[in-house]
Amino acid sequence: MKFSTQEEYGLRLLLRIAKSDSLNGLTIPELSDVEGLSTANTAKILRALRLAGFVDSARGQTGGYKLNQSADKILISDVLTALGGKLYESNFCDLHSGMENICTNSIDCSIRSVWKTIQNVLDSVLSKFTLQDLLGKEEDVEALATAFANELEAKFDKN
Repeated sequence: MKFSTQEEYGLRLLLRIAKSDSLNGLTIPELSDVEGLSTANTAKILRALRLAGFVDSARGQTGGYKLNQSADKILISDVLTALGGKLYESNFCDLHSGMENICTNSIDCSIRSVWKTIQNVLDSVLSKFTLQDLLGKEEDVEALATAFANELEAKFDKN
């Protein structure tokens, strides 16, 4: 499993916008410069973030990109889903049926069980993180992630 560059860069752009104290927001050239991304790629990702409702944009000389809502309301799981989709969705088997119209394992699929479980675990963890959480120092975010992982592990141990 890999996270896409669009997901990574999208989170970085959101963090940069959230950290900004500019009243007018940040422009595409400013964001691309500080994040080391091409202006075309920055514009593409910001468009996706705007369409998903995470940022607003204003045109003109005093325009720029700002968060559409407070950082504590933006779930990381929602951002990743908007930028790249989920690892496993209900139509997954339809998209991976090989040369057949329907997967040969569609009735009793042990692989599907693994993908569903992994998606559920990812959703459980990522839906606890907000953009505000990621604004902290790396060690603080790591401690929070560890706490979430321990909480999840405790749930599995009960079963």
